[in-house]
Amino acid sequence: MHPTTELIHHPYQPPAGFAAPQIGVHKASTVIFANVAAMRNRDWQHKSGYTYGLHGTPTTFVLEERIATLEHAKHCVLAPSGLAAVALPSLALCGMGDEVLLPSNSYGPNTTLAQTDLARFGITHGFYDPMQPESLASAITPRTKLVWLEVPGSISMEFADLPALLAVCKAKGVLTAFDNTWGAGLAFNAFEVGAGLGADVVVQALTKFPSGGGDVLMGSVCTRRDDLHAQIKATHMHLGYGVGANDVEAVLRSLPSIALRYDAQDRAGRALAEWWAKRPEIAQVLHPALASGVGHAHWKALCGASNRAAGLFSVVFDARYGQAAVDAFCDALELFKLGYSWAGPMSLVVPYDMVALRAQSKAAWPANGVAAGCLVRFSMGLEAVEDLQTDLERGLEALRRAT
Repeated sequence: MHPTTELIHHPYQPPAGFAAPQIGVHKASTVIFANVAAMRNRDWQHKSGYTYGLHGTPTTFVLEERIATLEHAKHCVLAPSGLAAVALPSLALCGMGDEVLLPSNSYGPNTTLAQTDLARFGITHGFYDPMQPESLASAITPRTKLVWLEVPGSISMEFADLPALLAVCKAKGVLTAFDNTWGAGLAFNAFEVGAGLGADVVVQALTKFPSGGGDVLMGSVCTRRDDLHAQIKATHMHLGYGVGANDVEAVLRSLPSIALRYDAQDRAGRALAEWWAKRPEIAQVLHPALASGVGHAHWKALCGASNRAAGLFSVVFDARYGQAAVDAFCDALELFKLGYSWAGPMSLVVPYDMVALRAQSKAAWPANGVAAGCLVRFSMGLEAVEDLQTDLERGLEALRRAT
């Protein structure tokens, strides 16, 4: 053969039996079949073989199995982002005429998805107060197909009574999808939160704790039910969801340290939350593991065994500090960077307009015992706590100057 042909069709195959701490990175669009029979008998649903790079490689199959183990699930599919993972259950399990219910403190892009694309597909939506199980019970109608659950609440950090909400859904016979990004599969088992209670589908933004580097976009959708997995997998295929092999490699490299990072950021978050609770500039600290946190008893009941609470919390500034002064506080920070996401090595801060956010779900703000005032969310990185505290003191100086 001509050398250029031989470079493409070279006969050498490396010997089997190579083993190392990290698995190989398999990149493929085309997958080669041994013969026509193998091509015609391809099976993309059960991980019994390979058909096309979009449907899985040895690298993606390994990550799916490890995330399923982390989540205590039977099945897992990977999505190209956390938001893609959130969108997948609603698109896979609901159709025209169905209704999706979301908590009033839901992850904002999930709300936006329901209000735009799901609405265009004929899927309606509604909201409920997650701190009031009776609110969910009254919101469920014969059209309700899927209820979204999330603890703690996005940004506002209220911790709902998850077993009570799941009990309502089970009694009404509706499916549940739970966003477990905060818990990361470590704080509690979302498939078993009480006697006979658990979510039907659990999603997670692998962008956060499983990745841990602030440099990967990926999500996962897990379930224990074969029928739901088949529906989700089919829609996953129809949408052409795929993830990059190098991104999968990055998550696989980070997974062994997830518990160490989660606990370190948790400790840092609690230390600074307790420090904030003593500051006169602050009206309220929103952290479920603090005794003063909204829904603390529910957190303790669900997460007491693990005593885990992630490195995420919010503070509400005293009403005498306006938005301009709070923005000046955020701008003055040097170690806390202004940026979205969390669970990476760098600590982040974001000021939020909660009135506008809750207006999306037609919910009042403040609510459920949260104080009035400007809200700022902090996510812990891996810096030394004393350095972060010094940075916050620098920001408070700017706050006072701007008042």
